Amino acid sequence: MKLPRELASLYARIFRVYVAWFPTLMLLAAIVFIPLGLLGALAGEIDLDSLAIDSPVKVAAVIGAVSAVLATSLLGEVFYSGAIAIGLTHPRHEHPPKLREIARRINYRRLILIDIIYVALVIVGFAALIVPGVLVFIFFGLTGPVVEIEERTVREAFRRSFELVRGNFWLVFFVLAPIELVGEGLGEALGEAIHEISHGFLGEWLAETVSSSVLSPLYAVAVVLLTLELIRRRDGAAPVLKHRPAPVEPTVSVNA
Repeated sequence: MKLPRELASLYARIFRVYVAWFPTLMLLAAIVFIPLGLLGALAGEIDLDSLAIDSPVKVAAVIGAVSAVLATSLLGEVFYSGAIAIGLTHPRHEHPPKLREIARRINYRRLILIDIIYVALVIVGFAALIVPGVLVFIFFGLTGPVVEIEERTVREAFRRSFELVRGNFWLVFFVLAPIELVGEGLGEALGEAIHEISHGFLGEWLAETVSSSVLSPLYAVAVVLLTLELIRRRDGAAPVLKHRPAPVEPTVSVNA
């Protein structure tokens, strides 16, 4: 019964943080996923049925097209979770950091490189067999927050993510996998609803952007909270999660 209690407690924290930081999460999501939504829309324009697979070159083109479609569902999540890690664990004050401060602190090169490597590994894993893809998705799912929270290199981040997840695989699995699967399902439904309103390429771009911007923040918060929890378990201490404070009521002085 220990795992169900841990999951219930962690899910409750995830939703509390998601609600408390919603404005900041949405603003960052818009910055990250509007351009990635364009990439997803371009990938969606590829008509695989029209490609006759009668040569190695065309086989490679089909594999590339399928990979592009798969990649856009994960691309950006590692980068975004790294940015959220900065916001939720920034050391200076309790208030959410301004976007300029987050932008200064983000390690762009490492996060982008990790994002690309992670997506490539997941695609290769699922192309080989489903199980390797799931293992890659879970064991290396914490690399983005690790880079920003612990200032690790790319190689160190992958190794550290593996170390943190090892021994806690099912906890991480039952947090990340349901959020990703449910998010994909809701994203598809939301995309279909948007397509009913707006057709064509613009509708596809809007659907990709809105679905990612609404659902990826929940995944990012879950990854950050998992990372902090597993760092605490392994090392005995972890950076403090910064909660968004309640508004301060103005004081009114009454003269006697």
